[in-house]
Amino acid sequence: MIPIRDTAPCYSRPYVTWALIAINLAVFAVMLLMPEALKRNFIYLYGMVAARYGHPEWALQMGFSNDYYFSLLSNMFLHSDWVHILMNVWFLWIFADNVEDRMGRGRFIGFYLLCGFIATLCQLFYNTQQVIPVVGASGAIAGVMGAYFFLYPYARIVLWLPIFFLPIFFEVPAIAFLGVWVIMQMHTATIATVTQTLVGVAWFEHLGGFLAGVALYRFFIRNKATNLLK
Repeated sequence: MIPIRDTAPCYSRPYVTWALIAINLAVFAVMLLMPEALKRNFIYLYGMVAARYGHPEWALQMGFSNDYYFSLLSNMFLHSDWVHILMNVWFLWIFADNVEDRMGRGRFIGFYLLCGFIATLCQLFYNTQQVIPVVGASGAIAGVMGAYFFLYPYARIVLWLPIFFLPIFFEVPAIAFLGVWVIMQMHTATIATVTQTLVGVAWFEHLGGFLAGVALYRFFIRNKATNLLK
């Protein structure tokens, strides 16, 4: 099932959401133009390599500076392939505009970056020995989805069921769609932990971002007086 759109009205132009989408696409386009060796070095430098912080002696042996913490934020603007970038910007497009509408632009960008930062830390602490770079905006977007879960629980999400590419559409409440999404993240993260399986998706980053959004969104919502002035 693929979400197509939501039905929650948005009363202001989501400039920050549009800017985040544009920045992610621009960085991905630049990475596509890089030679493969340069691209690999770029991802290792600006992606989050957990062992870089968990094992500083390894980082020094590999030529990394273990006090370079910018990657804890920069990783959320890098993406590995077309599917990765398109899925992330699509979920950002569906859910972020309404959350930005309720928070305001300045508060929303702070909320987005903070959720992404916390999500990255969750993945880092889950496996401090991981030498594969973690990249992607999914942790920050999961935070946005966590906020949406409580701000618009009964908004309708229009889903497409791609059976032979037929136009099969139906609507479900946001609370149901996002509830199933987070249960799937928990299920897969649990299996990966129990079986000690190396997976290509940072499930704990998704969960950390979602929980950060749930815990923090209320501190970023504009009060009624502020809303009247917008």
